[in-house]
Amino acid sequence: MKFTATALLAQGALAAAATSGDFTILTMNVAGLPEVLNPNGVPGGKEASSKTIGSKFAQYGYDVIHVQEDFNYHAALYSTDTHPYRTPTSGGVPFGSGLNTLSNFPWLSGSFQRQKWAKSSCASEFDCLTPKGFTFMRVALSSSSDTTDAVYVDFYNMHTDAGTETADLEARNDNLRQVGEWIQTHSQGNAVLVFGDTNSRYSRSGDTGIRSLLKSENPTGAAGLQDIWVELHQNGVVPNGAGVCGNPAQDAVCEIVDKVLYRSSPLVTLTPTALEYAGPRFLADDGVSVLSDHNPVLVNLTWSAADRRFRQSGFWGGAAYGTWFNDVSVLDSTTGSIKAQKITFRGESRLDSVGLTVASSSGQGTTGLVHGGQGGSEVSLTLADGESWVKSELCQGQKSDKTRNFYIKATTSKGRTLEAGTRTSDCKVFEAEEGWQVVGFLGESGDEVDLLGFIYGKI
Repeated sequence: MKFTATALLAQGALAAAATSGDFTILTMNVAGLPEVLNPNGVPGGKEASSKTIGSKFAQYGYDVIHVQEDFNYHAALYSTDTHPYRTPTSGGVPFGSGLNTLSNFPWLSGSFQRQKWAKSSCASEFDCLTPKGFTFMRVALSSSSDTTDAVYVDFYNMHTDAGTETADLEARNDNLRQVGEWIQTHSQGNAVLVFGDTNSRYSRSGDTGIRSLLKSENPTGAAGLQDIWVELHQNGVVPNGAGVCGNPAQDAVCEIVDKVLYRSSPLVTLTPTALEYAGPRFLADDGVSVLSDHNPVLVNLTWSAADRRFRQSGFWGGAAYGTWFNDVSVLDSTTGSIKAQKITFRGESRLDSVGLTVASSSGQGTTGLVHGGQGGSEVSLTLADGESWVKSELCQGQKSDKTRNFYIKATTSKGRTLEAGTRTSDCKVFEAEEGWQVVGFLGESGDEVDLLGFIYGKI
């Protein structure tokens, strides 16, 4: 197995966006409950163990690391780690969720969110001691200096309800249902990676929630994920029993509760190439004692945005205010090339809505793509034969202490323009590469357009 770590400069620091690459991810329950509740038996105690774990994170340099149970020894863990992007703690027991991320890649500003489980059980374990749940962030694997092109993947970290009592199973299945619903709403059209402590086993008959996230087990489900362990170590077939792992595990044939799930999108293809249980990489200084009661899971993936029908730009505006939208799924359901026929904007003091009428060369009719509200005045521009939307300008500003898009200007290949809203001093130009044109949108909106990016298709 080959595991590599690839650092990415801060978003906007690259001259041109890469169209392919590889990266490593790790999920690790770091056993950070207070030692009086959950001792680990390692010489030096949990604070020393947390410092050792952090130093190994720095040593190995894995690109994105999700940790769970990062509670009372968070400062020790971070004190020896060197990743440039790290989430702040939400607190120790009983205040925090224990979920954090350490990354070589930046994530979209404002996209990081913590969500508490809607249902939990106090039947066993320590679930009622902390507000467990999941986290979400939109990670930039690549972005050009002018944000003309970008590659994003939605990353989820989770720690579900533990235990095997009936109430535990019901809560855990509901936890995973909640994640699936969030993916349907907030990751529509996007590539997704979900990894963390699921507390679930396919061999446990009551653990139905984890199967509901899988495309193979739930073909009509919105999540549509694949389990990388199943794909690489179980010949793609979800097992009903795979043996019990030791700690550290000597191979990855047995099943553990820490899992990595993924899916690709029309904008980027993810391909897992290796998965290992990385317990032997995380031993105490004596070379024998484990630093956690969980086997960490290490995965290498390649990604590619090359040879895709569609690309995306970076974003402008503010995240986490509105409802997510992404036109790429609608566009990808067509065949042939896509041609923009009419651009429509609404705006006055701010940008209220964006719209685009597109048609496929295969003769499937026209499709209207509209996002935002009904405020402001409407303006439109019908494109001539051979004319494409190739350049965009967005301006953002503050409204009610939230960043929103205030202005848009579209420029066509024939030099004609259409604009709406009110220009501010904080603007960004997005220009399609030669041979590409704007054919759709992605972002967040409500009554107005909060966050906006562009989908490009070939001319």
